[in-house]
Amino acid sequence: MSTTRRDQDPDALESGGVLDSRLIKIGRERFAGDVWGRTALLTRGTSDFSDLFSAEAVDELISRRGLRTPFLRVAKGGTTFPDSSFTSPAGVGATISDQLDDTALWRKFADGATLVLQALHRTWEPVADFSSRLSTELGHPVQSNAYITPPQNRGFDDHYDVHDVFVLQIEGTKRWIIHEPVHTDPLRDQPWTGRRSAVAEAAKGEAYIDTVLEPGDVLYLPRGWLHAAQAQGEVSIHLTLGIHSWTRYALAEQLAQAALAALCDDPEMRRTLPLGVDGPNGEIDVVRGRLAAALAEADTTALFHRTRRGQGRPAPLGPLAQLAAVDGLSPESVVRLRDALEARLEGRRLTTRVGWLDFPDADLPSVMCALDGENHAAGDLGVELVERLLRAGVLVPVEQ
Repeated sequence: MSTTRRDQDPDALESGGVLDSRLIKIGRERFAGDVWGRTALLTRGTSDFSDLFSAEAVDELISRRGLRTPFLRVAKGGTTFPDSSFTSPAGVGATISDQLDDTALWRKFADGATLVLQALHRTWEPVADFSSRLSTELGHPVQSNAYITPPQNRGFDDHYDVHDVFVLQIEGTKRWIIHEPVHTDPLRDQPWTGRRSAVAEAAKGEAYIDTVLEPGDVLYLPRGWLHAAQAQGEVSIHLTLGIHSWTRYALAEQLAQAALAALCDDPEMRRTLPLGVDGPNGEIDVVRGRLAAALAEADTTALFHRTRRGQGRPAPLGPLAQLAAVDGLSPESVVRLRDALEARLEGRRLTTRVGWLDFPDADLPSVMCALDGENHAAGDLGVELVERLLRAGVLVPVEQ
């Protein structure tokens, strides 16, 4: 028996999520078939993104949240500044030497530098929620950065990313120049810096897209597509949602790991090579055969899901609210499954991003019911079971 929470199963998704409602206008089916991973897509006026991010959010994060590196990068004209040039000690009571220095950042920004607020899916709740929902819909991990560029400036030269991106223009305008890839579908260890000359040469040619993004516009770029952007007559703020897509190569890595793990238990594979051997001779044929057999028998399901769970984090959990829920638990208490948990029931074992639990057969119907993501009264699931799942951080209380 294998059960997955419905809104975390890409095969069970229906249209109408944040992808359809806020990022594209052509519909999920057409996007999946004609655009995803294949070509760039410009969509005008998809949504008002002020609920996700704003200039006020930038000032709040930089001046009041005590952020440290690497939650911010600073760049100008293709050069990234060293962290020490915009960080300083935190002051009395905090032995931290690399918190953001808002005065230094103001001076660099006024001098034309771009501020890059990184990993907003960890530091800004509206972006975190949006990124989590998009990741669930796409079935691929999502990270979020914000780029704040002064008028008439650019932070980075022509380059490509090793992940897909959705660019959401928040405030101001920015000119984007897009060229087709010089290296299609680059892997994580194939960055543009390894192809600088090809990138520079391609950037001189005719652009695939040359446009100015205005607030509400969205640009989708598959990994490998060249791009450069420059703010126009006012400060530009845009969000970049980076999609770290799974690939067949990544699945091959999972398969190879599973096969090698199996070969550890093969006495013949652990055997020492003959004395005085100065070449593989016939040994390679033996290894190739046993490796092929191990690959054919390898079951990568558990490894795939474990790796996938490790690439994201569950929804936030407040320790005090959780303790209050445990202490005040009654049959009338209402609970639900914690979001973005990647909960999966396999046999009697529930595996999640926060660990695993085994259950007796009698509890399995209630556990399966809890995985539907709906609100449930503790009495309906079983108060003792709910307490166990609350203590494990699997269920969370629903405010009444």
